[in-house]
Amino acid sequence: MTALRLAGALAAAAACLSAGAFAQVGAQAPQAQVKMRAKADVACRPTSTALHYDCTIRLTNARTGEPLGGVTLTVGADMPSMPMMHSVRPVAAPPEPESGSYRARLALEMHGDWALQLNLSGPLRDRVVAIVRFEPGRAESRPGG
Repeated sequence: MTALRLAGALAAAAACLSAGAFAQVGAQAPQAQVKMRAKADVACRPTSTALHYDCTIRLTNARTGEPLGGVTLTVGADMPSMPMMHSVRPVAAPPEPESGSYRARLALEMHGDWALQLNLSGPLRDRVVAIVRFEPGRAESRPGG
């Protein structure tokens, strides 16, 4: 089949589909699906060990605000100001008793701004990045993170 004939056949098939061929063969037209996205609030506090922080992550449905329980969460970290130089391997973040809350302990290499990669799997697959500034004795989420 020549390229011109193939293009014509594809155009005819597309016109047929847009004209309601799904109803003619008894199939349903595909429905647009809205992908559920996660939103994360991260709060970290220093432990008694230098550069170790306990982080509580609260996951919610970004659209409805409902807590996101039942997901498997891992947390990794990279230092955006020094790409590929400072990174923390992902650690498991087990769920807390409160629905949508998870806890992870991070062992950092130095203080400064870190991009936490929150990787969700299970019924919802998503990745959320939160920017957190870790300083001696405290940590705070940065705007946009």
